[in-house]
Amino acid sequence: MNGTKAELYSYDLSAATWRKSSASGAENNCVEITDLPGGGVAVRDSKNPAHHPLRFDAAEWAAFRQGVLTGEL
Repeated sequence: MNGTKAELYSYDLSAATWRKSSASGAENNCVEITDLPGGGVAVRDSKNPAHHPLRFDAAEWAAFRQGVLTGEL
């Protein structure tokens, strides 16, 4: 893992405030995110919150969001 990714994975998320999209349905089939320092985010499955969340730096998250918004993903 490079330095930036190692840093992202070193943050303790035990007290993190997770949030779901306002478009989430009642069936809880969605992801939750929490902010990380430097503009990054951690992402987890709302059905399995005990699993290790994925972590993205600000550039990775921006690229993912852009792909979703433009229909690439």
